[in-house]
Amino acid sequence: MEASMTLLSAHIQFLDTQLALIHVPLNLYPRFLQPILQLLLPNESRSNSVQCNGNGAVLPPQGWPYEHPFINISVTPVECSVVCSRALADELFVPVLNALDPNERKQISITQEDYVVMQIDGEGLDAGQRVLELTSPLALAGISIFFITTYFSDYILVSNRHRSQVVRALEERGFQFEDQTSSYVNPSAHNRKTSSTPSVELQAPGTPPPATVSELQTRTFATLKRCNIQPTVDPNLRLVQVAGRKDSTNGMHQNGNRSSSTSAADDALHLGLVKCLISLPHHRFLSLTLTDSEPASLLLDETLLGNFAPDILLGAKDEFLIPIMLDLRGLPMESTGIVCGIAGRLVGATSGQLESPVEMSYLSTARAGTVTVGDGELERALAALRGYGENGALSTPD
Repeated sequence: MEASMTLLSAHIQFLDTQLALIHVPLNLYPRFLQPILQLLLPNESRSNSVQCNGNGAVLPPQGWPYEHPFINISVTPVECSVVCSRALADELFVPVLNALDPNERKQISITQEDYVVMQIDGEGLDAGQRVLELTSPLALAGISIFFITTYFSDYILVSNRHRSQVVRALEERGFQFEDQTSSYVNPSAHNRKTSSTPSVELQAPGTPPPATVSELQTRTFATLKRCNIQPTVDPNLRLVQVAGRKDSTNGMHQNGNRSSSTSAADDALHLGLVKCLISLPHHRFLSLTLTDSEPASLLLDETLLGNFAPDILLGAKDEFLIPIMLDLRGLPMESTGIVCGIAGRLVGATSGQLESPVEMSYLSTARAGTVTVGDGELERALAALRGYGENGALSTPD
């Protein structure tokens, strides 16, 4: 541990969730647009008639600021992926699924088992070290996870049946739980500077967990090569990481009760989100994370920024991220180790190939993974990953 680092406690909590993961191929996205739009609405508005403006866009009801513990809607060049409560999946998505013809129905997947999500508060903290500290014990214990970087926090999704194993694996690594059903504190976490360098560290199902992170990285690249999964990069697709603004109320009264009305900024943000969702998948990338404790967080194609009124979004809109895509549809959902291998090589944690780490973030979706690096870091990232694909080079789209 470097002496210059200030020790802080890294707070992680389990949110009160029973989540389903939904995979929708892009060709069927229009069929599921209506339930996706309905995810933006509180429960009471769905039970009433949905109001629309003159353009057919769903209007936010009073009290729009979000009410559910966790939802992620992601549309990438590989898929549409939705993480929402089991109740919302059954209410909104299953009826649409049942109305499809049998061939279309086979293309959709909704997980049968429930997932829980851990929120890692990380504003101003070094997410790379934080997530490596957190995920390495889970990886070495053979626990499969999904990871999502957002503007304000990081989130790790795990199967509900692995919850006790997660607690045990982290306690054995020295994490102290304040409450095993809710949160824990890592007393040895460092002061962090960067916002997002995630890692997921797991191995192929049915094999013993690796003994070291280095062994895990070796397995990861061998698995990807064996399955002919190659990272693809489109340098013309540029993303920005932004968020809704935090105001003095964030839709809440000072006594903690939800406000009965929305601000003009809330309405404008909601309208921009609806415009983005309607325009997809022509615009090639949007990941939206909604929680009941933070403003909306977005990772999106920079061409979608025009859907939002000026000054509605926080974040540097001229700092572009380039996505490196991993199409994982050929692997079982419980396959593990993919992100750890990629992240380990990019941050130099196990390979020692880089003089300094590549700043990166990560987005897990139902059947794909997206590594994002800064516009100026793409060449270094590609150089670090050479030898992964055939002839030592990453593949690029035509």
